[in-house]
Amino acid sequence: MSPFLAYEDKGVDTSATPLVLVHGHPFDRTMWTPQLAEFSRERRVLAPDLRGYGASPVVPGITPLAEFAADIEALLDELKVDTFVLAGLSMGGQIAMECYDRFGDRVRGLVLADTFPTPEAPEGRAWRNALADRLLREGMRGYADEVLEKMVAPYAAPEVKAHVHRMMTATPPEGAAAALRGRAERPDYRPVLSRVTVPALVVVGTDDEYTPVADAEAMHALLPDSTLHVIEHAAHMPNLERPAEFNAALGAFLRRVDEHPA
Repeated sequence: MSPFLAYEDKGVDTSATPLVLVHGHPFDRTMWTPQLAEFSRERRVLAPDLRGYGASPVVPGITPLAEFAADIEALLDELKVDTFVLAGLSMGGQIAMECYDRFGDRVRGLVLADTFPTPEAPEGRAWRNALADRLLREGMRGYADEVLEKMVAPYAAPEVKAHVHRMMTATPPEGAAAALRGRAERPDYRPVLSRVTVPALVVVGTDDEYTPVADAEAMHALLPDSTLHVIEHAAHMPNLERPAEFNAALGAFLRRVDEHPA
């Protein structure tokens, strides 16, 4: 059976723990290009396009985070990836929390980058649904132009800005809108974090306006065994803005997981 999701599967199976990378909104798996290049040299690295994004099928309507997680679980089953380190950024981090809640016995380590676990407030739900309506009406370009220098810092390298803008404008509005509506109804993941039994890494850019350092500190406090890494001179996407620093933190975490098998 062909997997539902499009995906990148790089590297080879070794004794090192596989790494699964979950992208944010409104991006695709190419946001993990520096990490795919770096870590596939020593382990298997899997990066799917979530439904509605990249080359994966677009399903209009509403996509709850639980549905994204079920897609990832099905892909991992199809590819016979039994245990792994799970990493997600922004919405991808919330999907990673949902994944841990659904099949945490398969997760050897959890990486949460520039994300937060709290449920949406009423005004946030209204905002996300209004934005979904706007994207369906107008398309992605105007929104992408407006938020580019919040997704990455104004001082980010031009090629990074171009990559991020290209991902946003290539995203199907129907997929982005479905995710926005689903994310507006997300549950409170704080109880999930408090019962995580594996090592966790929390990463955040110092200049992230969407998920400030205080949000990362709060997650770090909730997780029983976590490391907090704050990346200077980065906003919401430190994996692209400061890939060397992000990869150093992630690499150290992966080595820790590899050295302490379940």
